[in-house]
Amino acid sequence: MDNVPDIVDLVLYFLAGLSILTWAILMVKLYVFWRTKRANQKLLSTYTGVTHLTKMPEVLYKAKGSLSGLCNKAMQELKTWNKDTSLEISAYNEMLRQTLRQERHRQQVHLESGLAVLASIGSTSPFIGLFGTVWGIMHALKGISASGSAGLDVVAGPIGEALIATGMGIATAIPAVLAYNYFLRLSRLAAADMDHFSERLQLLAKRSNYKVG
Repeated sequence: MDNVPDIVDLVLYFLAGLSILTWAILMVKLYVFWRTKRANQKLLSTYTGVTHLTKMPEVLYKAKGSLSGLCNKAMQELKTWNKDTSLEISAYNEMLRQTLRQERHRQQVHLESGLAVLASIGSTSPFIGLFGTVWGIMHALKGISASGSAGLDVVAGPIGEALIATGMGIATAIPAVLAYNYFLRLSRLAAADMDHFSERLQLLAKRSNYKVG
Protein backbone atom coordinates (compact mmCIF):
# COMPACT_ATOMS: atom_id res chain seq x y z
CA MET A 1 0.00 0.00 0.00
CA ASP A 2 3.05 2.32 -0.04
CA ASN A 3 2.15 3.47 -3.50
CA VAL A 4 -1.36 4.61 -2.54
CA PRO A 5 -0.40 8.27 -1.89
CA ASP A 6 0.81 8.38 -5.50
CA ILE A 7 -2.86 8.16 -6.55
CA VAL A 8 -3.57 11.47 -4.83
CA ASP A 9 -0.53 13.01 -6.53
CA LEU A 10 -1.76 11.74 -9.88
CA VAL A 11 -5.18 13.30 -9.22
CA LEU A 12 -3.51 16.64 -8.43
CA TYR A 13 -1.36 16.48 -11.55
CA PHE A 14 -4.41 15.59 -13.64
CA LEU A 15 -6.41 18.50 -12.21
CA ALA A 16 -3.49 20.81 -12.86
CA GLY A 17 -3.48 19.65 -16.48
CA LEU A 18 -7.22 20.29 -16.75
CA SER A 19 -6.72 23.75 -15.31
CA ILE A 20 -4.04 24.56 -17.87
CA LEU A 21 -6.31 23.25 -20.64
CA THR A 22 -9.17 25.43 -19.37
CA TRP A 23 -7.10 28.59 -19.45
CA ALA A 24 -5.68 27.70 -22.86
CA ILE A 25 -9.19 27.27 -24.31
CA LEU A 26 -10.30 30.46 -22.59
CA MET A 27 -7.50 32.50 -24.18
CA VAL A 28 -8.08 31.00 -27.63
CA LYS A 29 -11.85 31.54 -27.52
CA LEU A 30 -11.44 35.12 -26.34
CA TYR A 31 -9.27 35.81 -29.36
CA VAL A 32 -11.62 33.99 -31.75
CA PHE A 33 -14.71 35.89 -30.58
CA TRP A 34 -12.84 39.21 -30.53
CA ARG A 35 -11.51 38.65 -34.05
CA THR A 36 -14.94 37.54 -35.33
CA LYS A 37 -16.72 40.52 -33.80
CA ARG A 38 -14.18 42.95 -35.22
CA ALA A 39 -14.38 41.40 -38.69
CA ASN A 40 -18.20 41.44 -38.62
CA GLN A 41 -18.29 45.09 -37.62
CA LYS A 42 -15.93 45.95 -40.46
CA LEU A 43 -18.10 44.06 -42.94
CA LEU A 44 -21.31 45.72 -41.73
CA SER A 45 -19.77 49.17 -42.08
CA THR A 46 -19.15 48.56 -45.79
CA TYR A 47 -22.29 46.51 -46.39
CA THR A 48 -24.65 49.29 -45.31
CA GLY A 49 -24.35 51.17 -48.61
CA VAL A 50 -24.75 48.13 -50.87
CA THR A 51 -27.88 48.25 -53.03
CA HIS A 52 -27.22 45.34 -55.41
CA LEU A 53 -25.56 41.93 -55.25
CA THR A 54 -23.12 42.95 -57.97
CA LYS A 55 -21.42 45.19 -55.39
CA MET A 56 -20.85 42.33 -52.94
CA PRO A 57 -17.44 41.21 -54.32
CA GLU A 58 -16.05 44.62 -53.34
CA VAL A 59 -17.44 44.22 -49.82
CA LEU A 60 -16.20 40.65 -49.46
CA TYR A 61 -12.67 41.40 -50.68
CA LYS A 62 -10.38 40.14 -47.88
CA ALA A 63 -13.37 40.08 -45.51
CA LYS A 64 -13.36 37.59 -42.65
CA GLY A 65 -15.71 36.60 -39.87
CA SER A 66 -18.97 34.70 -39.64
CA LEU A 67 -20.98 37.22 -41.66
CA SER A 68 -18.54 37.09 -44.55
CA GLY A 69 -18.92 33.32 -44.46
CA LEU A 70 -22.65 33.72 -44.96
CA CYS A 71 -22.12 36.17 -47.82
CA ASN A 72 -19.53 34.06 -49.59
CA LYS A 73 -21.66 30.93 -49.38
CA ALA A 74 -24.73 32.77 -50.67
CA MET A 75 -22.80 34.32 -53.56
CA GLN A 76 -21.30 30.96 -54.55
CA GLU A 77 -24.71 29.29 -54.60
CA LEU A 78 -26.36 32.15 -56.46
CA LYS A 79 -23.67 32.05 -59.15
CA THR A 80 -24.36 28.35 -59.61
CA TRP A 81 -28.11 28.83 -59.73
CA ASN A 82 -27.83 31.71 -62.21
CA LYS A 83 -26.23 29.30 -64.67
CA ASP A 84 -29.27 27.01 -64.48
CA THR A 85 -31.82 28.60 -66.79
CA SER A 86 -34.47 26.06 -65.77
CA LEU A 87 -34.77 27.52 -62.26
CA GLU A 88 -37.62 29.91 -61.59
CA ILE A 89 -37.10 33.06 -59.57
CA SER A 90 -39.74 31.91 -57.10
CA ALA A 91 -37.52 28.96 -56.12
CA TYR A 92 -34.51 31.12 -55.28
CA ASN A 93 -35.84 32.51 -52.02
CA GLU A 94 -36.34 29.15 -50.31
CA MET A 95 -33.08 27.77 -51.68
CA LEU A 96 -31.19 30.81 -50.41
CA ARG A 97 -32.86 30.56 -47.02
CA GLN A 98 -31.80 26.93 -46.66
CA THR A 99 -28.26 27.74 -47.76
CA LEU A 100 -27.91 30.56 -45.24
CA ARG A 101 -29.39 28.40 -42.48
CA GLN A 102 -26.88 25.62 -43.13
CA GLU A 103 -23.97 28.06 -43.26
CA ARG A 104 -25.11 29.77 -40.08
CA HIS A 105 -25.19 26.39 -38.34
CA ARG A 106 -21.67 25.65 -39.57
CA GLN A 107 -20.40 29.01 -38.34
CA GLN A 108 -22.05 28.51 -34.95
CA VAL A 109 -20.51 25.06 -34.57
CA HIS A 110 -17.13 26.62 -35.25
CA LEU A 111 -17.69 29.32 -32.63
CA GLU A 112 -18.82 26.76 -30.05
CA SER A 113 -15.89 24.41 -30.60
CA GLY A 114 -14.15 23.74 -27.29
CA LEU A 115 -17.16 24.61 -25.16
CA ALA A 116 -17.99 20.94 -24.60
CA VAL A 117 -14.51 20.48 -23.12
CA LEU A 118 -15.08 23.40 -20.73
CA ALA A 119 -18.46 21.97 -19.72
CA SER A 120 -16.92 18.55 -19.06
CA ILE A 121 -14.08 20.01 -17.00
CA GLY A 122 -16.47 22.17 -15.01
CA SER A 123 -18.80 19.28 -14.20
CA THR A 124 -16.25 16.56 -13.45
CA SER A 125 -13.34 18.36 -11.73
CA PRO A 126 -14.99 18.56 -8.27
CA PHE A 127 -15.71 14.82 -8.37
CA ILE A 128 -12.17 14.02 -9.48
CA GLY A 129 -10.86 16.11 -6.58
CA LEU A 130 -13.26 14.41 -4.19
CA PHE A 131 -12.05 11.02 -5.40
CA GLY A 132 -8.47 12.04 -4.55
CA THR A 133 -9.57 13.24 -1.12
CA VAL A 134 -11.48 10.05 -0.31
CA TRP A 135 -8.59 7.92 -1.49
CA GLY A 136 -6.11 9.92 0.58
CA ILE A 137 -8.29 9.77 3.71
CA MET A 138 -8.68 6.00 3.31
CA HIS A 139 -4.91 5.64 3.18
CA ALA A 140 -4.48 7.99 6.16
CA LEU A 141 -6.94 5.99 8.27
CA LYS A 142 -5.19 2.75 7.39
CA GLY A 143 -1.87 4.32 8.40
CA ILE A 144 -3.35 5.49 11.70
CA SER A 145 -4.76 2.02 12.33
CA ALA A 146 -1.42 0.41 11.58
CA SER A 147 0.53 2.79 13.86
CA GLY A 148 -1.97 2.50 16.70
CA SER A 149 -1.81 6.24 17.34
CA ALA A 150 -4.59 8.75 16.70
CA GLY A 151 -2.83 11.91 17.80
CA LEU A 152 -3.46 15.20 16.05
CA ASP A 153 0.03 15.25 14.58
CA VAL A 154 -0.59 11.86 13.02
CA VAL A 155 -4.08 12.62 11.67
CA ALA A 156 -3.80 16.24 10.54
CA GLY A 157 -0.96 15.86 8.05
CA PRO A 158 -2.30 13.06 5.81
CA ILE A 159 -5.91 14.23 5.92
CA GLY A 160 -4.89 17.84 5.23
CA GLU A 161 -2.93 16.72 2.17
CA ALA A 162 -5.90 14.67 0.99
CA LEU A 163 -8.26 17.65 1.28
CA ILE A 164 -6.06 19.63 -1.12
CA ALA A 165 -7.43 17.46 -3.93
CA THR A 166 -10.99 18.66 -3.28
CA GLY A 167 -9.85 22.28 -3.20
CA MET A 168 -7.93 21.77 -6.42
CA GLY A 169 -10.98 20.23 -8.05
CA ILE A 170 -13.17 23.19 -7.13
CA ALA A 171 -10.51 25.68 -8.21
CA THR A 172 -10.33 23.94 -11.59
CA ALA A 173 -14.08 23.77 -12.06
CA ILE A 174 -14.99 27.40 -11.32
CA PRO A 175 -13.08 29.05 -14.22
CA ALA A 176 -14.30 26.33 -16.60
CA VAL A 177 -17.96 26.86 -15.68
CA LEU A 178 -17.70 30.66 -15.84
CA ALA A 179 -15.91 30.52 -19.19
CA TYR A 180 -18.45 28.05 -20.60
CA ASN A 181 -21.42 30.23 -19.64
CA TYR A 182 -19.74 33.37 -20.97
CA PHE A 183 -18.79 31.89 -24.34
CA LEU A 184 -22.17 30.19 -24.70
CA ARG A 185 -23.82 33.60 -24.32
CA LEU A 186 -21.45 35.11 -26.91
CA SER A 187 -22.23 32.25 -29.27
CA ARG A 188 -25.99 32.80 -28.95
CA LEU A 189 -25.56 36.53 -29.56
CA ALA A 190 -23.45 35.75 -32.64
CA ALA A 191 -26.16 33.36 -33.88
CA ALA A 192 -28.78 36.09 -33.46
CA ASP A 193 -26.58 38.52 -35.42
CA MET A 194 -26.20 35.95 -38.21
CA ASP A 195 -29.96 35.39 -38.33
CA HIS A 196 -30.57 39.13 -38.61
CA PHE A 197 -27.91 39.52 -41.29
CA SER A 198 -29.31 36.56 -43.22
CA GLU A 199 -32.67 38.31 -43.42
CA ARG A 200 -31.00 41.47 -44.70
CA LEU A 201 -29.06 39.46 -47.27
CA GLN A 202 -32.20 37.69 -48.48
CA LEU A 203 -33.93 41.05 -48.90
CA LEU A 204 -30.97 42.40 -50.89
CA ALA A 205 -30.97 39.28 -53.08
CA LYS A 206 -34.69 39.70 -53.74
CA ARG A 207 -34.24 43.35 -54.70
CA SER A 208 -31.40 42.28 -57.01
CA ASN A 209 -33.65 39.66 -58.62
CA TYR A 210 -31.15 37.07 -57.31
CA LYS A 211 -28.64 38.06 -60.00
CA VAL A 212 -24.98 38.33 -58.98
CA GLY A 213 -23.64 39.56 -62.29
